[in-house]
Amino acid sequence: MLTLKEIMETIKMVQEENLDIRTITMGISLRDCGHPDSKQARSKIYDKITRLAGQLVKTGEQIEREYGLPIVNKRISVTPISIVAESSVNGEIVDFARTLDEAAEAVGVNFIGGYSALVHKGFTGADERLLDSIPEALDVTNRVCSSVNVATTHAGINMDAVYRMGQVIKETAIRTADRDGLGCAKLVVFANVPEDNPFMAGAFHGIGEPECVINVGVSGPGVVKTAIETVKGANFGVLA
Repeated sequence: MLTLKEIMETIKMVQEENLDIRTITMGISLRDCGHPDSKQARSKIYDKITRLAGQLVKTGEQIEREYGLPIVNKRISVTPISIVAESSVNGEIVDFARTLDEAAEAVGVNFIGGYSALVHKGFTGADERLLDSIPEALDVTNRVCSSVNVATTHAGINMDAVYRMGQVIKETAIRTADRDGLGCAKLVVFANVPEDNPFMAGAFHGIGEPECVINVGVSGPGVVKTAIETVKGANFGVLA
């Protein structure tokens, strides 16, 4: 049971130190959505996202009202699309980005991450198609975020991927120049990406993750600043 002191400390952190829940991100596995027909695969993706995340925003708003803690963003991450789209033999891969965007709009989230590929050791056919489509995907969608992992300490650096991503970034900037290059703000190039990453813009739902999860990101720079100021002048041992 919460004590009065704990309640007052929380109120102080929210009102005076700008503590908030930066995001709740629902991770959704799309591994069961692959299909040789692109249209059917995209239909399965849309249906699954809207079914699982349909109440995400509403639930977040209920939590805000109940506990008085602001939740700034509600987001979704999905299995890297290069994996999901691998078996689709027809259609354009950029249509998967449009489907993600439509699903995100339908459930009311701020962003959806997972238009992604992991190419640190090389490319599959779907990886190459996805990389080529990123500038268009980030141009024609509003909520989709994209990421590509090009290197790991274990595997080394895929220099072909580094070169191609340089071109992708430049083209994305050009295609979204009328929006201050916004596409590049929704694109992340990784080295040593973790298996699962719920943080935008590089979010994707990892292969080792369950069917559906909720990740909570807390933002408390004001709280940290206040804590540091209380021991101003102390050494790092005290600060730690």
